[in-house]
Amino acid sequence: MLPARSANRRSRRVVPSPEGEAARLEHHERALAAYVDSVRAAPGTVAVIAVGSVARGTERADSDVDVYLVVDDAAFESALAGNRLSWVERRDADYPGGYVDVKLASPGVLAAAAEAGDDPMRASFEGARVAFQRGGDLSAVLESIVTLPDEGWELRVCAHVAQARIHGGYFLPQAAAHDDAFLLQHAATHLALASARAAFAERRTLLRGPKYVAATLARLDLPPGFLERWRALVERPGVEEGALLLAALDDWLGPAIGPDETLSTFIRDNELAWLHGTLPPEYR
Repeated sequence: MLPARSANRRSRRVVPSPEGEAARLEHHERALAAYVDSVRAAPGTVAVIAVGSVARGTERADSDVDVYLVVDDAAFESALAGNRLSWVERRDADYPGGYVDVKLASPGVLAAAAEAGDDPMRASFEGARVAFQRGGDLSAVLESIVTLPDEGWELRVCAHVAQARIHGGYFLPQAAAHDDAFLLQHAATHLALASARAAFAERRTLLRGPKYVAATLARLDLPPGFLERWRALVERPGVEEGALLLAALDDWLGPAIGPDETLSTFIRDNELAWLHGTLPPEYR
C-alpha cells in the first residue's frame, strides 16, 4: 500500500526567490521597459503584466520576455474579431535573439479566468508582475486567478482519477486484446496524464502545459514508487505498466471517488461535456 493522502491543502504558487530577483538580467528589464513605453499611451491600453521566467526571476540569458497586454474590453473584442490575440515585438531590438512575446487580455478576460480559467491559463499568471497599469489595481484579480478553493482541487482529483481508471482499466486492456497500436498509445498517454493531473490536484499544483508535466511531477511530494511507475508507463506503454501505475494511484487517491461513481463521472465529464458547455478534464 502507498501512503495515505496528505492533509496539505495549500495552493502551490511560484514566488520569485531573492536569488532570482538579484539575478534578474538587465537586458530583460530594458526590453520590458521599452515595450511598456511603446504601449502605455496607446488607446485602450490598461496594463502590461510580465509573466513567465522573467517575472519569476528564473530566466536564462536568452529567454524571451512574456507579457500580457491588457486592453479595455472593447479593444479586446475588436482584436478577437480580427484574430489578433498574440504576436511578437522587439525581435533582436534589445539583445541578440530576444523578443517580447505578447498575449492579449482584458479586464473581462481576467475576471473570467479567475472564475473559470483552465489550468494553463491560471498557471501562466503564477509569479506575475504588473509592469504598468492605468486606473484600478489588478492585484486582487491576479491573486484570484492563481488561487483555487479546496473544493475546486477536490473535484479535480475525482475527475482525473476517473479518467485514469477508464483509460487504464478499460481502454488499455482493450488495445492489447485487439492489437490496436493507436489505442494503446492513446490510452497509455491519457492514463499517464490523468495520473499526473490527479497528483497535481492533490498537491495543489496547476498544470502549466504538456511540456512541463514530467518536470512538475518530479518536483512533487509523491508516495514512494509512484514517479517510477509513471515513468515506466511513459517509456514503455503497456498493460502491465498501466496496471502498476493505476494500482499506485488507487492506493493513494482512490478513496476520493468510489468505483461505482467512476463510469458516470467519466461519461459526464467527457461524453456529455458538450451538454453542459464544459470541457473534458484534460483540457481544464
